[in-house]
Amino acid sequence: MTRLPPHENCLDKAQRLIKKQGGIIRTADAIRAGIHPRTLYNLRNNGTIEQLSRGVFRLADHTPVSNPDLVVVALRIPNGIICLVSALAFHGITTQIPHAVSIAQAKGSELPRLAFPPLIVHRFSGPSLNSGIEIHFIDGVPVKIFSPEKTLADCFKFRNKIGLDIFLEALRFLKNRNKLNISQLLKFAAICRVERAMRPYLEATV
Repeated sequence: MTRLPPHENCLDKAQRLIKKQGGIIRTADAIRAGIHPRTLYNLRNNGTIEQLSRGVFRLADHTPVSNPDLVVVALRIPNGIICLVSALAFHGITTQIPHAVSIAQAKGSELPRLAFPPLIVHRFSGPSLNSGIEIHFIDGVPVKIFSPEKTLADCFKFRNKIGLDIFLEALRFLKNRNKLNISQLLKFAAICRVERAMRPYLEATV
């Protein structure tokens, strides 16, 4: 058990431990660190911490979370991968404003339970699920997000659900910024089994 510094009470200890976690902590991690749930609720009630989502808290005096929805999803659903329009928005290659966080999960996995933010769960399998994953640290929290080229391939695969225009817009964004990696895009298109169907659009745009 962690020994308390002289004169440190349970509230002070909790604040110190949350700071060590980067200012954000899950209830489960707090309990493992020796913080009683009642202490978290006391800190919340006195304004020391604020609740981002069920079971996720942050110190109120810390720098505001830059992307709280993605942080909450990463903490609550560690096996989820940010995908499609949410990934496009993170990479800054869409004008769409996501009204829910799109995540990829393995087929057959349990549907996540999260009251907020709203989720759109897409089922992926095999290499389509495990390829093109990047780890981005948002406010100290590691978040799994598909790379821009993998996201483009996924958007083309799901074009009947999200719209072909979203794919074409993102493609133009990357091309105009000279950041489009054609070989990577074609590799992921092959993994998603859409390479042949995608090629005419690439030839017309690139």
